[in-house]
Amino acid sequence: MSMSTMNAPAARRFRFRRPSPLHLILLPIALVMTAPLLWMVLLSVSTEAESRRFPPGLPSGIEWHNYTDALRDAPLGHWLGNSALVSVSCVIGNLVFCSLAGYAFARIRFLGSRALFVAVLATLMVPFQIVMLPTLIMVRAVGLTDTLGALIVPNLATAFGIFLLRQFFMTVPRELEEAARIDGASRLRILFQVMLPLMRPTLATLAVLTFLQTWNDFLWPLIAVQSPEHMTVQLGLQTFQGAHTTNWPRLMAGTVISQLPVFVLFFVAQRFFVRSVATAGLK
Repeated sequence: MSMSTMNAPAARRFRFRRPSPLHLILLPIALVMTAPLLWMVLLSVSTEAESRRFPPGLPSGIEWHNYTDALRDAPLGHWLGNSALVSVSCVIGNLVFCSLAGYAFARIRFLGSRALFVAVLATLMVPFQIVMLPTLIMVRAVGLTDTLGALIVPNLATAFGIFLLRQFFMTVPRELEEAARIDGASRLRILFQVMLPLMRPTLATLAVLTFLQTWNDFLWPLIAVQSPEHMTVQLGLQTFQGAHTTNWPRLMAGTVISQLPVFVLFFVAQRFFVRSVATAGLK
């Protein structure tokens, strides 16, 4: 066998792939979507005078001290810790409570189950601005005002998480549960040892979506929290803006720092999104 014949599969594997005409549409859209992100990074390494220049342009140098100034002038590390605590707690709560509720709606038939599930879905159509005041009243009634608990407790379970997991529970064959029931397994054991291991991509998708929503939330922390020691990072960045002037490079540097966990989580969990969609399509 000649050397050219042996290298033929490798050549086919690394052959240049002709771009699709669809790329002509996707490339401009990608540039538009990444333009604000790139501009935020450029402003974070600019001087204050360059940030106010019109028309805007590229910075003349890299001002790394904007990042150290942002960490020094405000308790940014403490705010990041608060955001991490709130986000991780909400992720754990959604994975546990939404799994229990989704499994109950998918597999257990009880009086009013369908009506209750429709009521849960109906809450998805209600804007948060409508339920914001009743939620604040209930949080104040249990004594959680101006605490991290006020940010965690209302977000421990969501209607979207219940709906998402319920739909995936419906796609799992009932024969797996029946075999476990014959072996003497209880409902909870079937849920945690049979069903949930089959839904790891879906659970990862719910975890990432919950983390992103909680981490980037601004409106609810603005209402429920007043003390600086209980602020999340998104709320704390508001303090970088003054009444008459704003140091935009320092504010953009703090914003870049606050978004680093989001970027890392997105790139790590990107494959779970693809696997979750592919699994749903195959089923």
